[in-house]
This record gives sequence, C-alpha cells and structure tokens, in this order.
Amino acid sequence: MPAALTYPGVYIEEIPSGVRTITGVATSVTAFIGRALRGPTDQPITINSFADFERLFGGLWLDSALGFAVRDFYLNGGGQAIIVRLYSPETGGSAKPGKAKITKDAIVLESLNPGTWGNQLRIRVTNDVPAAAAARFGLAAAEMFNLLVRDGSTGVIESFPTVTFKDSPRRIDRVLKSSSALVQYVGASLAGTETVTQHTDPAAGKTLWDDSNASTAAGVLAVDGLALTKDDFIGAGKQANKLGLYALQNADLFNLLCVPPYKLNATGLDVEADLVAAAAVYCQQRRAFLLVDPPSDWNTKDKAKAGVGSVGTGSNHAALFFPRLRQANPLRGNQVEDFVPCGALAGVFARTDATRGVWKAPAGLDATLIAVPELSVPLSDAENGELNPLGINCLRAMPPAGRVVWGSRTLQGDDRLASEWKYIPVRRTALMIEESLYRGTQWVVFEPNDEPLWAQIRLNLGAFMQNLFRQGAFQGRTPREAYFVKCDKETTTQNDINLGIVNIVVGFAPLKPAEFVVIKIQQMAGQLAT
Repeated sequence: MPAALTYPGVYIEEIPSGVRTITGVATSVTAFIGRALRGPTDQPITINSFADFERLFGGLWLDSALGFAVRDFYLNGGGQAIIVRLYSPETGGSAKPGKAKITKDAIVLESLNPGTWGNQLRIRVTNDVPAAAAARFGLAAAEMFNLLVRDGSTGVIESFPTVTFKDSPRRIDRVLKSSSALVQYVGASLAGTETVTQHTDPAAGKTLWDDSNASTAAGVLAVDGLALTKDDFIGAGKQANKLGLYALQNADLFNLLCVPPYKLNATGLDVEADLVAAAAVYCQQRRAFLLVDPPSDWNTKDKAKAGVGSVGTGSNHAALFFPRLRQANPLRGNQVEDFVPCGALAGVFARTDATRGVWKAPAGLDATLIAVPELSVPLSDAENGELNPLGINCLRAMPPAGRVVWGSRTLQGDDRLASEWKYIPVRRTALMIEESLYRGTQWVVFEPNDEPLWAQIRLNLGAFMQNLFRQGAFQGRTPREAYFVKCDKETTTQNDINLGIVNIVVGFAPLKPAEFVVIKIQQMAGQLAT
C-alpha cells in the first residue's frame, strides 16, 4: 500500500513478482597449472585464446608441457582458460636471481615477473620535459624526466613521460607500480634529491635499443628457475597462502582442471600420484572435474590395466584417458613426440558443451581430436573392451573420423563399483546444476522462512529445471518424469524454521550415454503356402 493516502483518486503501486532468474553457470572454463616462460606467478590469469597465452606467458617452451596443453585446448575448440604460472627459484649460496635488474644512476628497476625474459629489457631516459607539463605538478622541468622501457623479446615499449624523484603523483615508484607490466622500482626510499642523466642519441647506423649509450640493459641477469616438484603445487603453506594449486582460490569459477606433467622420468614427463590425489580432492571442493593423463610408461594395454589403481585417485570428480597423443613438436623441427591429452580433451569437452550441452558425453565420432595425427598406442576393439570396464577411457583411431574420444567414464566407472557417478556427463551435469543453484539462491539468505519464501523458491528453481528439461538435459517425456523441486512443510519442519534452516530438495533423471548399442538380427523362415 502507498505510504500515505492523502487525496481521493487512483494510486499505482508496483508489487514484486518474486521472479529471480537463475542463470546456468559456464561448464568448460579450464584451469591449467604449470611452468611458463613469463607472466605473473601464483595468480589465476584468464585468457581467451592461444594468442593471449603467447603474449602473457611466452607461448610454447621446450622445458614445460603447459604451453602444448593450452595450444591443444584451443585447437580443439576451447574457449576460456585460467592459467596459473608456477616458478621454482634457485636456492643456496650460488643461487642465481629470478628477476633481472637494471640500474641507471638513481633509477633501480627489476623485472616485474621472474624468468630470463627480463634479460631482454632495456630502458631509456630523456629530460626534454616541457615546462608547462612539469608545472601541472608544481615542479620545474629540470626535476622531471621521461622513461621508456622496452621488452626485447616482444618489442613492447612502455612510455612514462614526466616522472620524478620528488614526492608527487608522478613519483617514479608510484607510476611504475600502477602502470607498468614490465618493471617495478626496487631502489632505496626516495628522498627527492636523486638525479639521473639522460641517455645520448644512438650512434650512426644504430637504433635506440641496440646502442649501449642510447639505452641501458639489465645488469643483473635472471634465470628461469628449477624444474617443478609436487611441493611447488601442494607443499607446506600453499593452501593457507593460496599459492600453487590453491592459487585457484582466487578464481571465481573453473570447471575443468589440467595439470600437465612436470617431473622428468626415464620414459618422459609425469605427474606424481600425490598431486593427482590432492587435485581431485580440490576439484571436489570446487565442484570441478579433473582430467588425468596416462603415465609416460604406459606404452601397452597391459601396463594401463595394471597401473590404473596407482594413478593417485579413484574420485568421481576425475577421469583418466589413455593413450598419449603423438604430434609434431615445432620447437624441435616438427619431430614427432608424445604429448599428454588433457589439453585436447578439455577442448573437446568445451566444444561438446557448446554444441550439444554438458549432458552429452564428450565422446563418439563427433569428439574428434584435432591436430592429432596418431596415438602413442593403437587400440583394437578387444583391447578397448578390457580397459573400458576398469574406468579407463580410450582414445581410438576410427576411420573415417580420425582420432576420437571413445570412452566417457569417471574414475568410479569400474563396473564392480556400481557407482551412480559412473559416467562423465552425469557427474558434470550434476556439478553444473549444483553450482548454478548455489549461486542463484543466495538471495534466500535472511528472508522470512515461511510459505511465501518456499513458493518463490519452487517458482524460480522450477523455472531453471524446466529450461534444462526443454533443452533435453533429462530423461522423461514430461517434467514430472524428468525432475522435481520440493520446498514446503515436508522438507522444512518447524524445528528447522526455529534453527533458521530452509531445506530444498531437487531431483533429476539424468541422461546416460548409450555406451553399448545392441542390434539383433533374425533370419526369417520361409512362409508356407496356404
């Protein structure tokens, strides 16, 4: 009712409808964790193309499988990815620094992120600051200078005009901290009395950046650090400080997790079982799904059968795929090598989600592996039949489709476990619904806990589930057969109300993949004449 009825007439009042639309979350945002040439460390950085990865993280690198996995993700239809770069510094008395340092008079700069990319940095100082520009900051032109920073590995140049050592909004340390993606000021606290001489012009036939008198190069060179170990992912203090694997705590949402191999063994690169176990547990906490790569020594079907129990996890939030991919390595003259399939599989998952929905198994003749000319272990139908009941998803060569994903079971897909989360699409559909409802029901908190609230909950959750039903996400011919949403006196008792609890029960009939197709053929007997 209007606040005050003062005059005879008609009053208009808008009444809330109670509609709060629940939006389904993304289903194929993929997180990659590993070693890279450059970029921020222990921070989740969102990218949308492999070009972004090359620009921010340096692209492919012989010392890391991360770049190849990200490349395969985008080649196979991937969309949004989250990259967490890890860096393992050298330790001990002879340890070399991770960040390059440049010194020019009172200017002491350091590369913003570790790695040898910083050794290609150069700076140039000039003092041709217009008096009018300096006056805007209450300074004389002689108290200000211009700074250029160039990244020799990419050719990117950052320009910082009218900076100073004086206490000012343009003080060099403040300007670089807020604006530079290449360097940071690491010199002593500025007193305002420091000075810097400008660089001279380049000699004839040289440019600003290849003449040592025209610019200053790094004086302290950096290294790319050590090979990663599991402690760089899940070591002491990592979870508490949101580092390593747990840097993803700073990411709002990810659905798939890939940990490209990092530990060099006699047969190739692998991921330690302890890390796989920790990653699966973390995925369960975040309602995400882990893609597990086969160990490098699985070069036969029998080794895969014998080793499936030692991959590190049997979680229904994870799936194992076999074998590895054989692809050309452009960094070794296109020599054919073995690569892990996690990146390509994440791309197939993303492509399938976009075209068919998360409830469609990311497998079959449509689930082709693009840019994969061959597999490390060719498998026959009979061999596939030995691995599939154990929860090992096979990658197959299936003419004329090419290399395809030919399995869609979680690591609880072993027939002997009889798990309700046996199939990947069932598990991922449930995760999508859980995350969507979690985010879409935050408005319920602190609302009066009675029938009007319950009716709104049934309305909004029912609309969300009905939309999924219309898209073909559930079994059943009618909504009653496909799903239900309950929130009433049956689910929430008076004691629950007294405790501040509202209970919502949502059920759905999942679509399960047609894993085995049986065609029965019968020969007709000849008809007797009548």
